[in-house]
Amino acid sequence: MSVLVIPTLGPFHILHPRYNGVTVAELVRAHQPEKIFLASYGPEELAAQRWRDQNEISFFHVLPWAESAGLEVEPLDAQSGLKAEAELFREALRQYPKGQQLLSKVEALEQGLHWVVSTPRTPEDFAQEPVLQALRGYHQGHVQAFGEGPATGFRRQRMAEVAERLRGFGGCAVVLVDVLEYPLLLEYLPQEQRRLPGAHTPTEPERQRSVLDRAWQLSDADDWAVLLQQLRDVEGPEALYCAAQIYLAAGQLEDAFELLEELVHTDFQHPAYLPGYTLARYGQLADVMGQRDKALRAYRAVLGLSWVPGEAREIAQAGQRTPFRLERA
Repeated sequence: MSVLVIPTLGPFHILHPRYNGVTVAELVRAHQPEKIFLASYGPEELAAQRWRDQNEISFFHVLPWAESAGLEVEPLDAQSGLKAEAELFREALRQYPKGQQLLSKVEALEQGLHWVVSTPRTPEDFAQEPVLQALRGYHQGHVQAFGEGPATGFRRQRMAEVAERLRGFGGCAVVLVDVLEYPLLLEYLPQEQRRLPGAHTPTEPERQRSVLDRAWQLSDADDWAVLLQQLRDVEGPEALYCAAQIYLAAGQLEDAFELLEELVHTDFQHPAYLPGYTLARYGQLADVMGQRDKALRAYRAVLGLSWVPGEAREIAQAGQRTPFRLERA
């Protein structure tokens, strides 16, 4: 058995060309697996595509590629429903003063983990002892405070079961696992049966993805002119959307609207989150431009999509009720 174990970052979005959603897809492709396993998702979650709402960014790139390549994707977490108990546990604690005190004590655990998920990293970094120790310390702190169970989403129990299921596979595979569950899965997988990501030279698609990631996280500290030029080099529908966002942030509404007009008349179906965001923003700008009929068509299109990010859905619902207006400072 040759199983490459790759941590996925979920909502932890590392803005660096050396490790982003496309990096995970590139690592999978390079391994040439016979199969892809999902350690942190169950069959029901995959069928419902729940990973989309959990911002599992790499899946937006890996899963379409696996489908086009004819590779089977098998979720292994037979107890994935237990994950919800972690949030229910926290919600229950928040209702009481003593519970709030307990939660405040473990805030330091999450702060201690921040350097792991916010520092630019390469794939091989996650196999290094300092990172693994930090991830283990996060789990140990929760267990010491609350015990293994609802507070941890039963992570150790779930990963032990996943590892047992993996032992029955004899081919070449990739296992994608949530970064918080990554060190636990490694504990249960024998070293001779698994591989970890090693040295990796970033590809051009990874570099382009890093530009798009930066544009999605646009801040005042960025050089917007440079970023616009980089987006022109990237090209494609997502780059057009991000460029329109920059023009909108800069108050250049006509330029933003022109780009979105161009975008909505192209094929902008991928990544899967792009149609919802594009149409929602297009509707808002159409409202600002006084083109209410066009705005309403865009909002209805958003709500007619089979899946749409929650934020885009809320924009469309609000826009249907009341024409969008920009707030002036």
